[in-house]
Amino acid sequence: EVQLVESGGGLVQAGGSLRLSCAASGFTFDDYVIGWFRQAPGKERERVSYISSSDGITYYADSVKGRFTISSDNAKNTVYLQMNSLKPEDTAVYYCAADRNQFKLWLLKRPTSWGQGTQVTVSS
Repeated sequence: EVQLVESGGGLVQAGGSLRLSCAASGFTFDDYVIGWFRQAPGKERERVSYISSSDGITYYADSVKGRFTISSDNAKNTVYLQMNSLKPEDTAVYYCAADRNQFKLWLLKRPTSWGQGTQVTVSS
């Protein structure tokens, strides 16, 4: 069973930083693409970033490019999202997700599995 557990959310002032973690289990980590998404109240779930565990290829939404960095530690089956220069508009519940298929994960937003989410709140 694919399981994803996020951690690292919290309350931070604008301009601050947080690092989110997504611990994965129940599947062959190297075969999957792991993505981060976020959802603010009353809004659709939004793409943030993804990383291909097999080759390290990454992609970022324009809204976070240059401020967020995704990375993976394949030995620990964990993906990280380093978030710097945070803005109030980054406030949302952040979810990680996993799928073998990048298209299904990123474009369709229909991955095999979602984590439970972690709240990030950025105060102005």
